[in-house]
Amino acid sequence: MTVKIIGESAGGERVDLYSPTSLPRAGGFLWNPRMLLQINCRGFAVAQHMQPEPGKYSHAPTLEAQTFFQPEYPFYAHHPGRFCYVRDHTDGHLYSLPHEPVRASPERFVFSTGRHDIRWEVDNRGIEARMSVALPDDDVAELWEISVHNASDTTRELSLYPCFSIGYMSWMNQSARYRPDLGGIVACSVTPYQKLDDYPKIRELKDCTYLIHDQTPTSYEASREAFEGEGGIQRPDGIMAGKLGNGDALYETPIAALHYQLKLAPGERHSYRFVFGPANHDAEISAAREKYLSPQGFERAHRAYLAMATAGQGCLTMATPDSGLDSFVNRWLPRQVFYIARAHRLTTDPQTRNYLQDNMGSAYVAEQDARAALCHALAQQEADGRMPEGILLNGSSHLKYINQVPHADHCVWLPIALRAYLNETGDDALLHQTIAGRSDGSSATVLERISAAMRWQLSVRDDRNLSLIAQGDWCDPMNMVGHKGRGVSAWLSMATVYAAREWADICDHAGRTDIAEQMRGEADLIAEAVQRHLWDGDWFARGITDDGVAFGVSTDTEGRIFLNPQSWSMLAGIATPDQCERMINAIDEQLNTPYGTMMLAPAYTRMREDVGRVTQKHPGSAENGSIYNHASMFYVYALYQIGQGDHAFEALRRAIPTGSNEDLIRRGQLPIYIPNYYRGAVHQFPRTAGRSSHLFHTGASSWFYRIVIESLFGLCGCANGLRIQPQLPAHWPSAQVERAFRRATFVVSYARDAAATNMRLRVDGVDQSDPIIRDIEAGRQYAVDVILPASPQ
Repeated sequence: MTVKIIGESAGGERVDLYSPTSLPRAGGFLWNPRMLLQINCRGFAVAQHMQPEPGKYSHAPTLEAQTFFQPEYPFYAHHPGRFCYVRDHTDGHLYSLPHEPVRASPERFVFSTGRHDIRWEVDNRGIEARMSVALPDDDVAELWEISVHNASDTTRELSLYPCFSIGYMSWMNQSARYRPDLGGIVACSVTPYQKLDDYPKIRELKDCTYLIHDQTPTSYEASREAFEGEGGIQRPDGIMAGKLGNGDALYETPIAALHYQLKLAPGERHSYRFVFGPANHDAEISAAREKYLSPQGFERAHRAYLAMATAGQGCLTMATPDSGLDSFVNRWLPRQVFYIARAHRLTTDPQTRNYLQDNMGSAYVAEQDARAALCHALAQQEADGRMPEGILLNGSSHLKYINQVPHADHCVWLPIALRAYLNETGDDALLHQTIAGRSDGSSATVLERISAAMRWQLSVRDDRNLSLIAQGDWCDPMNMVGHKGRGVSAWLSMATVYAAREWADICDHAGRTDIAEQMRGEADLIAEAVQRHLWDGDWFARGITDDGVAFGVSTDTEGRIFLNPQSWSMLAGIATPDQCERMINAIDEQLNTPYGTMMLAPAYTRMREDVGRVTQKHPGSAENGSIYNHASMFYVYALYQIGQGDHAFEALRRAIPTGSNEDLIRRGQLPIYIPNYYRGAVHQFPRTAGRSSHLFHTGASSWFYRIVIESLFGLCGCANGLRIQPQLPAHWPSAQVERAFRRATFVVSYARDAAATNMRLRVDGVDQSDPIIRDIEAGRQYAVDVILPASPQ
């Protein structure tokens, strides 16, 4: 019989992994508005905090963050982890939890991810060891608890060695020592700088890393070299010697290792608490000790964190024949949507397209955030109507790196994000709110600003009426298609049509038919140009280069077909029914995989200098032929918009693991977030196909949530109320949903009836022919019955 490698506990509130080796990359994350902790089942961690730019207080010197989740890398060389060694004095047996660095096989292992904490359980030879981490609601600190329980029938003598890596922090100045006055190990460094003008910023940084304890250790060590010795991280000399050396690190790589020697009678349990984090000076460390290591400090922090996190719990709970999808949507998806929007992907200048789409998701979990984000973005609009490359979040932030490169698509996301917000809230007053400009101080209403943005977007066209791409569109590494000023993007042309038509509908409702007519007229011109210049026979091309070469066409040997133009031609209403059928068939044949829909195929294997750096990315990774979930969600949304519900659901469901051992092992990820991508290039590199990127900063999460609410269950807001227009998969005989909407609650039951030929709707026991529930009363609960045909019509 196959033993399942994951399960649920605490009434479905937790996802548990029962093996440290089956999914060695699998992990979870915790966050608050000031920090992120990503940690995997084996104990390797990435921690970042804002000060105000992202900084690290525990890291390896030479690796990117995602490398920490690649098990083939020799972790013991550089080990950004949180570990605890356990040594049994009876015979010297050594093991560790979570699993690294000793890698001894446990008798029982559980890695348990909750929405508010992460835990490990490791049982060995009658000793039950437990380790857990949580975060405060607003401080930069990790709250750790380690406990051991003697489940045997004899007294046991043990040594515990909590070991938190700090790593190489600075070539200017770094050291570490035990501080009895602060109650722990404190490592200090100086962030390197050259310019005198940088010093005022440098002196405010949290360049100290501390591990403070609630109980005085038997011994300690602050030097990584002395701790590891010749035994390395797997069998450190310091541990094998019994007691640690009580050493310091003087311009040496530090570590925070403590030693506790204890004797446990049968049934006895002992627990230790620690706080690990960054600080600027001693007073901050003392304050952390007082706040968290005082009696009930952890409990108070947990309650505050729970209150913070549950503010974004979402607007929908579902019960369907697909329990795995239920668990993901009910518990994990809104958490990811809320995190990405609130934490801004841990940057102070998020790309405008990301900022707007991330906060599109806020409309369903924290609608006030969506409204504030739209206003904040529009306040940074340029005088000519264009939107900046990135949105500055505070007065000291500036546009960096990718936001110094011109991309052509940022304006199209304004009507798209606004439409989701208006659908959900009916807040038409927002259109008439005045927004003062950041650059010139001029004032204009939201309606005027978005109209200006769309006019600018419509003006950036060539003489064929196709949208110029500059150095990238939504696919920002497509940087060489139009850098000479002539290349065009099929996707952007289609997205401009879609956004213009969305904006026209909004303007019609606001009584501005003049703007609506202008938008529709310009959109029609671009749509006609797309059909004339970009249709390739079975799908649309991706674009035309500066030199007039169409790409993403059937004659290409690599990058022959791209997903986005097909999706957005459907969304924008450009594709004819015959073209839709041809495109879907081509996608099924060339882009579909068991893990989702690839972004392009075949993946590029060499540089193509008229397309750009996307072709230099490893085949099947990122934008070069992966299952890029953001693009996949565009496709799913488009399929629902043209009434292809079953096809859409199949593509949607593949975005998260199915729960089978084979699928979980292939992806290497727990079903607790939707990743940026899964490896693609299925026929080119089958060994790695399906592997998760473990990166959860993705606009896919907002689109996934919107799709489930508005398209799958058909509970979409509109100006007049709540429209009921579901597209449940044909194999679901029934489903139940509870939906919060405009301060009311809708309890919706779906059932198929063989006698039904069309959808029938009953509200509070009364048949209703109108698919819109109008005049919604705040505070009221509505009972809604939706009767569907046995087979979709």
